[in-house]
Amino acid sequence: MKHLVATAISIAFAVVPLAAYAGQDEAQRQITQRLQEQKLEFAAAEMAQGAERDKFMQEHMKMMQETMGKMQAMKPREGMSPKEQKEWMDEHQKLMDQMMTEQHMMMQGMMGKGMPMQGMPMQGMPHK
Repeated sequence: MKHLVATAISIAFAVVPLAAYAGQDEAQRQITQRLQEQKLEFAAAEMAQGAERDKFMQEHMKMMQETMGKMQAMKPREGMSPKEQKEWMDEHQKLMDQMMTEQHMMMQGMMGKGMPMQGMPMQGMPHK
């Protein structure tokens, strides 16, 4: 199964259009790459069965939480012009929107397959 995931990751990076990276700083490029990895991790989880599926889903959720934390901590670099700051903020918002869309789709898919939602945080919701 790990070979399948590694192959899928290699293919995904070969297919990702370079335009997706235009205008991004290094941290944003890393987030874009991480989001692609998360998509593949989720695809592997959907194909797996039983305990293996649970393991993949736990890994996927951990990756999503880490990525969201990194994105929330990101700030434009010092000395940017107002135009550069706006472009950075626009790109950052695109990444946040993409992550939220993917999480929403994942949650819908899990509920549709009867998977338990316990322990899976809802982004944007306060944690108790």
